[in-house]
Amino acid sequence: MKKERDAQTTAWRKRISNTGLNAKALALALENAGAAGVVICNWSSGFGVNKIFGANTTKIPTIDVALEDYGMLYRLTESGVKPVISVRADSKELGKVPTFNTLAEIKGTEKPNEYVMLSAHFDSWDGGTGATDNATGTIVMMEAMRILRKIYPNPKRTILVGHWGSEEQGLNGSRAFVEDHAEIVDNLQALFNQDNGTGRVANISGQGFLHAYSYIGRWLSKVPQEIRGEIETSFPGSPSGGGSDYASFVAVGAPAFSLSSKSWSYGNYTWHTNRDTYDKIVFDDVRNNAILTAILVYMACEDPEKTSREKAVLPINSRSGKQAEWPAQRKANRTGN
Repeated sequence: MKKERDAQTTAWRKRISNTGLNAKALALALENAGAAGVVICNWSSGFGVNKIFGANTTKIPTIDVALEDYGMLYRLTESGVKPVISVRADSKELGKVPTFNTLAEIKGTEKPNEYVMLSAHFDSWDGGTGATDNATGTIVMMEAMRILRKIYPNPKRTILVGHWGSEEQGLNGSRAFVEDHAEIVDNLQALFNQDNGTGRVANISGQGFLHAYSYIGRWLSKVPQEIRGEIETSFPGSPSGGGSDYASFVAVGAPAFSLSSKSWSYGNYTWHTNRDTYDKIVFDDVRNNAILTAILVYMACEDPEKTSREKAVLPINSRSGKQAEWPAQRKANRTGN
């Protein structure tokens, strides 16, 4: 079955390439030729799951139909039946609309002008309800803040949480924050971000900071073994240029780290799909991650040492033969498009 599926996938890609256009250019060509709309199937390699992204058209609607429905339309068309479909699309183009960040604070008592941050993005694609991308990350940070506010109401350093807007359009919320709040970014002890599904945190990278192993190791040593034992670390690691909001801070040399989760078939089944709904949340994992985050924040606040920002020497890129460079800061898109 897999062999036949791969062969059909290859044949379909060749069929598209024979037009001389890629998927984006083909959609625009159909629009310019007078099409009333474009029907696509962006299959996610999971049963009954399609990826949901923006349209490649600029004026006419693009709709995504399920794999089996698309297959039926394809077979009818190939056999000359000329099927007719009826589409009702209630969405509207509203032009430029505002987006926002949501922040909260627990003021520090001894070093109020040094900061420990929790981070998750608040927006989502609308194919489902955004349950694992990124409601679970938002839940983790909200619950960690609730725990800290109750158990640790007078932290040494100021604790901030950022729930970012417009992450899905290019990390715009966090990039804008980095641009606007140098006084916080320059005095950031650490930032912890969660944004890849409902699974337990399983990986933490040093993001290219040479001494990250020292302070993250100290903080993790206080995490219960049943949580810590499942986490793999890589130091110094490599700085991320994108992917989620911690990259906005890493780009300006601020120590920001991703709490990366186990998959739960995230890539195929819930990431940017029509199946990213409440029933996919594994609450035991979310609870685990909230506990982990609260402990890491507590330890970062209490640590007598300020975290080092010294960068590791990055390796040679095997393809280019050149030394890898630290990712450059990118400006937030504040006006939409």
